[in-house]
Amino acid sequence: MLNSISNFSEIAPLKKVLMHRPGDEFLNLTPNTLERLLFDDIPYLKIAQQEHDAYANALRMEGVEVVYLVDLVAEAIENGGRAVRRKFLERFINEAGVTSPKVVKHCYDFLNGIKNTRDMVRKCVAGVDISELKKLGSISGFYATRDTGRMIIDPIPNLYFQRDPMATVGRGATLHRMWSVTRTRESIFMEYVFQYHPFYKDTKLYYERSEPYCLEGGDVQVLSNEVVAIGISQRTEPDAIADFAKRLFKDKTNHFKYVLAIDIPDERSFMHLDTVMTQVDVDKFAVQDAIMDISTVYEISAGRGGEIEIVEIRQSLTKVLEKYLHLSKVELIKCGNGRRIDAEREQWSDGVNLLCVRPGVVMAYDRNYVTNETLRKHGIKVIELPSSELSRGRGGSHCMTMALMREEEK
Repeated sequence: MLNSISNFSEIAPLKKVLMHRPGDEFLNLTPNTLERLLFDDIPYLKIAQQEHDAYANALRMEGVEVVYLVDLVAEAIENGGRAVRRKFLERFINEAGVTSPKVVKHCYDFLNGIKNTRDMVRKCVAGVDISELKKLGSISGFYATRDTGRMIIDPIPNLYFQRDPMATVGRGATLHRMWSVTRTRESIFMEYVFQYHPFYKDTKLYYERSEPYCLEGGDVQVLSNEVVAIGISQRTEPDAIADFAKRLFKDKTNHFKYVLAIDIPDERSFMHLDTVMTQVDVDKFAVQDAIMDISTVYEISAGRGGEIEIVEIRQSLTKVLEKYLHLSKVELIKCGNGRRIDAEREQWSDGVNLLCVRPGVVMAYDRNYVTNETLRKHGIKVIELPSSELSRGRGGSHCMTMALMREEEK
């Protein structure tokens, strides 16, 4: 069987990516639910879809194959048959927090009644409100008196950030326990892909969503075939990094030697490592000023007896990157060209959250024009993406895209 996943770099020529096109989940966002669902505003779905399509087409123009989450999940469920479809829906409804046996049955009957599997998966993502169940005449009594706009199953609006629920590392992957309750269900989808999809079911997993510690993909960056960097962040716990490292080093089919755990501010605007640092060329990184002040990086390597060794590194980030990437010089390109007001504004719309499609070529939101021009002055080609609505979710091109395959060094 051909390798279904190959990711040994943040910058090697990109061959295949996983994305999720925003859908009706945006229509089920309301001002009262924004905080719970981790949104700051309500995107306009029509324009968000146009922007997402423009991004996907820009990737295709660069020779990148785009595959969509809904398609993979539907293919996995169909490959597994009726028993897997039932198992998926029961698991999904349970993790959505539906507890009443009667309502569980109503939700199951409603979702299972959607015969087209892709439409059923899309509906799971969009959420289910009580009025939809009422149309079937299936809700009575107490629930019949409730607000017709009440969501029985919450939408999953953050799912278009496909970087977070899983990550590809080498020829394997990590499946994540998400930090927020509202995002917990996101990793169910790829769990079923890794279990039942004919092309991905043999993927080796270095972390699974049943683990006790939180890990999110925005903190995971594969810097080379020797080094994986992971942010200790608002949403990724140190114990998760340690457990991941143990499993990674036990797999003798790869050549990873180090996991670099990088401490970043525990703040909403710096929620993941890729919101403050992404690699844009062999020797260049786009960074937010906040990470420049980091004095602590932890080197994790394989120890004896299957354990790991952790060493604190007291060097600048520049020196750390130079050492572990075997480079004589690394250049850090500042968000907003280092001007505080520009940096803070463009950090809010993910100025350094960039997807590198090949060395020196990145995808970036057009609204971050100061940072984009700064990148160009440093020799980086910037392909600008429309961003009025997609940026409202607080994530850039790197957040929206999970690399499934990049070219490997020969």
